[in-house]
Amino acid sequence: MEPFERVYEIVEQTHEGQSAAEISDRALVSEPTARRHCKTLVNTGFAETEQDGQTTLYKRNSDRVLMSRIRELREEVNRTELLEGIKDMKIEIRRYEDRYDVVSPEELAQQLDADETEGWDDLTGWRTTRQNLAVAQTALAYDEASHQLAV
Repeated sequence: MEPFERVYEIVEQTHEGQSAAEISDRALVSEPTARRHCKTLVNTGFAETEQDGQTTLYKRNSDRVLMSRIRELREEVNRTELLEGIKDMKIEIRRYEDRYDVVSPEELAQQLDADETEGWDDLTGWRTTRQNLAVAQTALAYDEASHQLAV
């Protein structure tokens, strides 16, 4: 694998900013090489930067990742399947609300004890379902807007 590809893969997995030195260690490239490739990724919009004092931190561009997920969903699922999935996810969220008598995963987290494994698993599932619902609803809205613009 080429150095650029290794740096790309590291940045693609990076949610929290990392310095060029940290990326170079993980990608097995020199720090100047990592910095050069990170700058290229920033220039293409794949990555973004943040400052930590004098250090530049690099991470993947979350907006770009989100748009990729939306595009993939629109290509893989037809409108009927998307609507059915949205309906199912709303039902699943209502089940979490009813089971725990709370309106959000954040509220559930405040009520759970550290040893309540099932509750923490449900909390994770609830958050994931909520994120997937938001992506599905956005994909649907994007699809509808695309059709309206085409008319």
